[in-house]
Amino acid sequence: MAHKFKITAAANDQFKFDFSYNAEKIFWSENYKQKSSASSAIDSLKKNASGAATVDLTKDETGSGYRFEIKKSADDQFYVLFVAPNGETMVRTERYKQKSSATNAIDSLKSNGPDAAVEDEA
Repeated sequence: MAHKFKITAAANDQFKFDFSYNAEKIFWSENYKQKSSASSAIDSLKKNASGAATVDLTKDETGSGYRFEIKKSADDQFYVLFVAPNGETMVRTERYKQKSSATNAIDSLKSNGPDAAVEDEA
């Protein structure tokens, strides 16, 4: 199975999506009130993720525009946010013990996101 985006139903008649490989979710979104908003966010990721900068906030780096932000959790694990130019978080990852796992998630979305299929299961 290839990488794909999957739109699903969420609580309170809302929608969410994830970017996954096989059954493993790599990134997932917040909930959206309308399915069209989730679809628009996927379109934006497909268009902008491959050229987005990576900002390592654990090294006090800064950035603007579309960007991946590597952060450290309170329990010293790493996770990634993909952030739009307006500062809004579009998707996030789970927490990883190794920073290299976080950067692998970024690489996966950058290289596989633009051509990933979109499945609507909502």
